[in-house]
Amino acid sequence: MTQLLPLVDAIPPIAGKPGAPRRRPDRVCADRAYDSHRHRMLLWLRGIEPIIAKRRTPHGSGLGRFRWVVERTISWLHRFRRLRVRYERRDDIHESFIILGCGLICWKVLNRRLC
Repeated sequence: MTQLLPLVDAIPPIAGKPGAPRRRPDRVCADRAYDSHRHRMLLWLRGIEPIIAKRRTPHGSGLGRFRWVVERTISWLHRFRRLRVRYERRDDIHESFIILGCGLICWKVLNRRLC
């Protein structure tokens, strides 16, 4: 819960479209653990719409549609044994294997769609 705002502030600029690079996302989706008035207000002050499930409400907020994409991608990365259990002590080597795994996943997905 204490890492939400540092994580949002650490998002690098996203280039690609004409104009100045984007520095912030339009929205942030989070689960019930981040439901507090303080976090909502700080995100609004940064110009970010918080989509956070309310505590003590029944499930079915609809956030699972977006979370499923992230959890599915993490499970695809866990198919690579070297990423399932972290063997590397150095962060840069582990990050390199994550990048390789993401590249292989993208290549497989694109190969299926194009063929």
